[in-house]
Amino acid sequence: MPFELLIRNGICMTPAGPARVDIGVRTGRIAAIGDLAVRSADEVFDATGLHVLPGVIDSQVHFREPGAPHKEDFDSGTRGAILGGVTAAFDMPNTRPLTIDRETFADKLDRAQGRAWCDYAFFIGGCAANADRLAELERLPGCAGIKVFMGSSTGDLLAADDATLSRILQAGVRRVTVHAEDEARLQSRRAIVERSGDVGDHPRWRDVETALRATRRILVLAARARRPLHVLHVTTAEEMALLARHKHIATVEVLPQHLTLAAPDCYRALGTLAQMNPPIRDLPHQQALWQALAAGVVDTLGSDHAPHTLAEKALAYPASPSGMPGVQTLLPLMLDHVTRGRLSLARLVELTSAGPARVFGVAGKGALAIGFDADFSIVDLNARCTLRSDDMATRAGWTPFDGRTVCGWPMATVIRGRVVMRDGEVLGPASGAPVRFRSPDGEHGLHEIIGAGFRT
Repeated sequence: MPFELLIRNGICMTPAGPARVDIGVRTGRIAAIGDLAVRSADEVFDATGLHVLPGVIDSQVHFREPGAPHKEDFDSGTRGAILGGVTAAFDMPNTRPLTIDRETFADKLDRAQGRAWCDYAFFIGGCAANADRLAELERLPGCAGIKVFMGSSTGDLLAADDATLSRILQAGVRRVTVHAEDEARLQSRRAIVERSGDVGDHPRWRDVETALRATRRILVLAARARRPLHVLHVTTAEEMALLARHKHIATVEVLPQHLTLAAPDCYRALGTLAQMNPPIRDLPHQQALWQALAAGVVDTLGSDHAPHTLAEKALAYPASPSGMPGVQTLLPLMLDHVTRGRLSLARLVELTSAGPARVFGVAGKGALAIGFDADFSIVDLNARCTLRSDDMATRAGWTPFDGRTVCGWPMATVIRGRVVMRDGEVLGPASGAPVRFRSPDGEHGLHEIIGAGFRT
């Protein structure tokens, strides 16, 4: 039988390492890997000079729908994803209304159907109002898990006290994803920035102790509940040292922004465009993140794509909102770090494909292996390109990396065997689908929750 798609002559990043092999695709999955030169296919992709990575999974995005479509929606956000080589994205629950029950979750699935360009999953927000139902909600098809905000950020989703956090952690079994900033300390220190009005004080307000205190608290509570954690966007040397001692409880995420930008220069150059939560810190903390990444403490890279309009960002600090776009620039920025020798391509694949699949229990994604979804991020490590705000698909219309030249670029994005982006051109129609997850209690963990067709 001919393949539906045959990728030839590329250097493929297989679980055994890089190999110059061909990949044959049938019914949206990888059917063969090897020397397939004599095989026929409906479509042949010549990847000469390119590297074929397993599809990049961005496990932290805010596509702002419903509630703030002027900032982003599923069409524009996922369009940016595939332009940046991302094949699946996990959307956060701090929308309006909050994603905290069956109805709001089903609404997001309905909105994404036929409009999302990449595959997708949604987090359920954990809070006092739904803590008793989380064990049921985390099993919904297409659910990436439970997300908890310990400190206030964009939106109204907050679980700040230990009693509520304990209820959330005791409800269910899947890994709980956490934004770890201590709300009480945030509120007690807010006067610092209200007096100064200087965005350069953002990391002084949301200081190291604010992050470390929350991370300590959630580790203790999770150990008592015997519940695994995933700690998002870690920014401090102190947290990394603590988390390195608690890998049996917690997995760890870092962001390209914190690996690439540093205070105080970013605030001087970008003003509130550099404002995000947790904040971008100074070089010693950035260096600690890189050391933790090299040491294996870090499990995933996410973009924390959190767009706001330029008009909103122009508000006087601290009224200006925190967050910046990032789904389209995640892979180009990290490929540039690869070409500069800061990490290997194999380590990047672990952080953006295999790592997210392992941490969140994704079924059939994260590796170039027979039977897995035919998701590929095809990149040119030698291509030099300049990031431009005008080229960003986000409705916000900007990137903090405007004008930055990077070496390494996504040339094509393939999702379940269909080329959806090639040479910067989006190829329709939009056919993203819910990501499948392994059941936490299925036979040998192999039962797949099929993320399709869910309705209340």
